[in-house]
Amino acid sequence: MDILALFLSALIAATLFPMGSEVLLIALLSQDKNEILLWFVATLGNVLGSVINYGLGFWASDYLNKKYQHAKSWKQAQAAYNRYGSWSLLFAWLPIIGDPITLIAGLARTRFSLFILLVVIGKGARYALLIALAQVATSQYPF
Repeated sequence: MDILALFLSALIAATLFPMGSEVLLIALLSQDKNEILLWFVATLGNVLGSVINYGLGFWASDYLNKKYQHAKSWKQAQAAYNRYGSWSLLFAWLPIIGDPITLIAGLARTRFSLFILLVVIGKGARYALLIALAQVATSQYPF
């Protein structure tokens, strides 16, 4: 049940709803849960939440493409994001700006394989760092 709660909190935290999963993750770590399993579940939930944002953006992109089909600026904005902005997906874990980045990636119709790769790297690294810091903070070994 704890694992499901972590998955759902990580998923919701990655959507446009304001929520965090860090407190629950650290609480589960303090219960001597398997760190690798917790990392995997939190990362999976968080990435799937970002996929929801991407999907919403992709769906809205259909509407915007039809509405602005003759506007060069819309197509130029999409191309510019895909050329330069897609690397921002490595920072999709950041509070406040991270969730909109994944929505914008969908709007820009970023290649899904690139989207997944960059989001998994960023979010996976963040949870790994969070787990490592939590372990160091609770260790008995002084620096």
